[in-house]
Amino acid sequence: MSGVSVKDVARHAGVSVGTVSNVMNHPSKVAPATVTKVQQSINDLGFVRNDAARQLRDGHSKTVGLVVLDVRNPFFTDVARGAETRAAQEGLSVILGNSDEDPARERAYLELFEQQRSHGVLISPIGDITARLGALRARGIPAVLVDRASPDRTFSSVTVDDVAGGRMAVEHLISEGRTRLVFVGGPLSIRQVADRLEGAELAARAHPEVSLELVTLDSLSVIAGRKAGAEIAARAELPDAIFAANDLVAMGVLQALMLQGSNVRVPEDIALIGYDDIDFAAAAVVPLSSIRQPAGMIGHTALEILLEEVANPDASPRHVEFQPELVVRRSTSASAVDAV
Repeated sequence: MSGVSVKDVARHAGVSVGTVSNVMNHPSKVAPATVTKVQQSINDLGFVRNDAARQLRDGHSKTVGLVVLDVRNPFFTDVARGAETRAAQEGLSVILGNSDEDPARERAYLELFEQQRSHGVLISPIGDITARLGALRARGIPAVLVDRASPDRTFSSVTVDDVAGGRMAVEHLISEGRTRLVFVGGPLSIRQVADRLEGAELAARAHPEVSLELVTLDSLSVIAGRKAGAEIAARAELPDAIFAANDLVAMGVLQALMLQGSNVRVPEDIALIGYDDIDFAAAAVVPLSSIRQPAGMIGHTALEILLEEVANPDASPRHVEFQPELVVRRSTSASAVDAV
């Protein structure tokens, strides 16, 4: 039945409009038998609650906006799950937006969350969006950066030390006797990629015998990794190790290196390490070494900080930085006991 109002429900149940309101908003204040009667009327009439007016009165909706770089990446799925778990404890819902590494789409999602008067915004940004987030804050919508720190640290953030992670990956490859290294990733406008490259370069420069080549991609996808891997496999002189900026890129590289007709063996000819340690890494044909990030904890912590800022808008920004972890599997060490 369409157009059913709270008054209709009250009339059907034989109670006041105020009682129906209490059943929907404060059921503990109503006798259980009355709650049951009102809920039955709601079901019988097909009443659907419209929260728009209440949200206008409260000033905010019960949703939190989350904007990620690439929803296809399981890392961001795990971040979203962590945030959603914490949000649910507060009666909030997380609305996921995929910028797909496109600044225009990122702007559109931020405008949407502003229009919806979201409780707050979590975002893994493409570039510097300090000014845009400042405008949101002025409207009473706090924002927390996810997997990226703000350049001037004016916004709270939850990150992983990607410079340390990049260094860790290359130091592992060097410890396996690899000296001709390639970093595959991009675009470098994504801060996380730039930081991982910086760490890789720091590690390589500490060893004069080690070279590090950069192969820049236009996206952090399996397809982009497969294309780069095919080009590398076709070279007359191969590198002996590849560090991929994330596991999706690494999976694409691995697929290209292992195509029928390719004589490249992993790890015997080329060692391969990724970043994020998504679930698929351990299940690859050659289990993939990776740099692990605590994705679920990142999302959970970001939502926790957002709640703190909602409760105290004048609080100083918080910056939480997790440390990455090296996970060694057969793609870099033939003798490795594969981690899960």
